[in-house]
Amino acid sequence: MDILKAATEWAKAELVSTPFFMLFGVFFLVASIGFWQLGKSDIARAYIIPTMIAGALLLTIGLGLFFTNKSRLAAFESDYKKDSIAFVESEITRAEGTLKEYQTVVFRVIPLLIILFALGVLFFNSPGWRASLITAMAMLVVILLIDGTAHARIDSYHKQLLSAEVKEK
Repeated sequence: MDILKAATEWAKAELVSTPFFMLFGVFFLVASIGFWQLGKSDIARAYIIPTMIAGALLLTIGLGLFFTNKSRLAAFESDYKKDSIAFVESEITRAEGTLKEYQTVVFRVIPLLIILFALGVLFFNSPGWRASLITAMAMLVVILLIDGTAHARIDSYHKQLLSAEVKEK
C-alpha cells in the first residue's frame, strides 16, 4: 500500500467534505435574510441574528478546514520524501489526536448540547431564546452530520497508517 497515496486520497476527500460546512453556512445566511425580509411575527424576526451568526460560524469552519487541508495536501509529498517514517509517525499522532477529539467533542459534547438546548426550548418562552436555541441545535446537527462522515474517513486513514507503520518496522 502506498501511504502517500492514502494520505492524498484522505486529504482530497476532506477537501470535498468541508465545502458542505460552507454550503450550510450559506443556507443559514439566506435563511437570515429571508427572516429579515419576510418575517412578520416576533419569532420569525428573532431568527435573524441567530441564523446569521450560525451561518458565519459554519462558513468560518468550512473555510478554515478547507485551507488547512489544502496546505496539508500540498505538503504531503515533500514531507514524505524527506523522511517517510517520520511522516507516517506524525500522521499517526495527528490522526489519533483527531480521533480523540471526535470522541469527546463530536460524539459526547455536541449531543449533550443538543439535549440541553432542546430542554431550554421547553423552559424559555421568549422568541429570542427559542430562536437562538433552535438555531444552535440546527447548527450542531449539521456539524454532527458532517463530522460523523469525517470521523469514518480519518478512522480508515488511521488504520491504513498503522498498517503502513507495521510494514516499515
